[in-house]
Amino acid sequence: MKLLRYGPAGHEKPGILLAGQRHDVAAFGEDYDEQFFATDGLARLAAFVQEQAGQLPVVADAERLGPPIARPSKIVCVGLNYSDHADEMGLGHPAEPVFFLKATSALAGPNDDIVIPRGSEKTDWEVELAVVIGRRAAYVTEADALSYVAGYVLHHDVSERAFQLERGGTWDKGKGCDTFAPLGPWLVTPDEIPDSTEHGPGHLRLWLTVNGEPRQDGNTANLIFGLPFLISYVSQFMTLLPGDVLSTGTPAGVGMGLKPPQFLRPGDVVELGIDGLGSARQVLRAWEQPR
Repeated sequence: MKLLRYGPAGHEKPGILLAGQRHDVAAFGEDYDEQFFATDGLARLAAFVQEQAGQLPVVADAERLGPPIARPSKIVCVGLNYSDHADEMGLGHPAEPVFFLKATSALAGPNDDIVIPRGSEKTDWEVELAVVIGRRAAYVTEADALSYVAGYVLHHDVSERAFQLERGGTWDKGKGCDTFAPLGPWLVTPDEIPDSTEHGPGHLRLWLTVNGEPRQDGNTANLIFGLPFLISYVSQFMTLLPGDVLSTGTPAGVGMGLKPPQFLRPGDVVELGIDGLGSARQVLRAWEQPR
């Protein structure tokens, strides 16, 4: 299945993509949140959709898409997980996964504007494959790790490099700004992912352009730490709850790695996508004082 949420920000309704057409499933009576995933919601939703075959209301293409999941308890991101990206950043290959938390208030829809933070001069792009956790995961083994996956989603791990690396403290400062975690367009269940193996999605292409110019073009086959290992590893340090997001890193081609470095400015257009997970388009705009 391909799950989506649509409507005004903060008031999204649940939907589903069937044969390329968006459909409303508000009559199912649940949002795609922790409770939904914890109570076998995917199976119950599949049964509901089958029962309502041909009767689900159509959602207009003009409707805004929100993040395909309701606000999770946490967004865990893995850094330096592609060898070419680690090389371009000059930070070496990690012996163990580097991970950090991204604020859930950073969530945005796949085509929402990205707001450049006040005072930012180094807002950067990062296309990533993210995993959505389907059930409570603590001290998970690698052998069982993929059984905890509800689905996969396209994630833009927007980063402010000066905040991240030049302001002291942890990376979180440059990762959790408002609108810095666009997700979607949809959550795709594992059965719909091509080339899946016992190690997860095997060869998914990730790509990103800025103003039509190619910037990132990678493949999940080049992950340093694979999905089962990452899920198991993170679960040794914190419990992953149903609906949590685990983002798996970005390939080479980020703005900071270019010579000279290049960063995003108001009016820039970023487009990105992953095989089987759809694509997204975001326009950059300057921060404005709330009225």
